[in-house]
Amino acid sequence: QVYLVESGGGLVQSGESLRLSCSASGNIYSIYEWAWYRQAAGKERELVARMDLRDNVDRVENVKDRFTISRDKNGNMCYLQMNTLTPEDTAVYYCNVQSLRSGRGYTYWGQGTQVTISS
Repeated sequence: QVYLVESGGGLVQSGESLRLSCSASGNIYSIYEWAWYRQAAGKERELVARMDLRDNVDRVENVKDRFTISRDKNGNMCYLQMNTLTPEDTAVYYCNVQSLRSGRGYTYWGQGTQVTISS
């Protein structure tokens, strides 16, 4: 089991920055991929960025120049640095990990943190 807790969300103005953190506990050594998703009101949850243990990164097109995903080498923290925020970035942001244990894959989610950008 892996437990995830996000922090760092809040209300900021357009153009400002936020840094989200995701703290993992439990069987963290089974994690092989970290990701951030977001879900805006009335919309489906979407992938924002993900990173694997080789530090390969995928980001959706509309955040590539503004958001950076990173992780702690100790294996228990992941971050999402978000710059030049716009009202379109308003959403609940979720931390997600993929883990592998005894040949089976598992997916875990945090509870989410609200990010609100005012114009």
